[in-house]
Amino acid sequence: MEKEKNVIEYYVLCNKLKNVIRKGWKDWNVSKDRIESVAEHVYGVQMLALAMYSEYNYDIDIKKVLMMLSIHELEEIVIGDLTLFDISKEEKLRLGHNAVDEVLSSLSCKDKLKDLVIEFDERKTEEAKFAFFCDKLEADLQAEIYSEEDYVDLNNQPNNPAMKSQEVIDLINTGKSFGELWLQFSRNRYNYDDNFQKVSEYATKNKIKNK
Repeated sequence: MEKEKNVIEYYVLCNKLKNVIRKGWKDWNVSKDRIESVAEHVYGVQMLALAMYSEYNYDIDIKKVLMMLSIHELEEIVIGDLTLFDISKEEKLRLGHNAVDEVLSSLSCKDKLKDLVIEFDERKTEEAKFAFFCDKLEADLQAEIYSEEDYVDLNNQPNNPAMKSQEVIDLINTGKSFGELWLQFSRNRYNYDDNFQKVSEYATKNKIKNK
């Protein structure tokens, strides 16, 4: 019965991500009654990865990418969804890897899965770089959708930690919409390859909801 117990224990832990709301949307006071959970983000980023792989013919192991993306948010079961405005990158990695150890502890393949999480975080392989770009662009596209749906008021941002960033303030002062702000922020920060850059720019210049 030990294997069955391990399967159920891991599944029940991961099921919690269906009820963990993405903190970035709460910080930005997205007014929609039901906003995205971490589990929904995991699904979205996998679908984006399939689309990018399909249309741009990347020479990567897409199965490995999808596996990596399926577990890249496991830490949030334990530590919650922490943004770059909440905690340093170094501290988040330390806490995150400890949390992943805890979540995977019941699985016999825990070491292989932990290695994938570390590979994703280090971003040294082509698969990890691709997965990371998908992770960031998916969030940008969701921001653009919320923006087009008019669920964010940039003039009403009480207690938003992002407003402490001069980079964010400068982007807001250009008159960009919420979605444009997110898309531009990531292009400035994450050194997208040409394909991710083009998709991001398309989303900036066009309405993307209900295409």
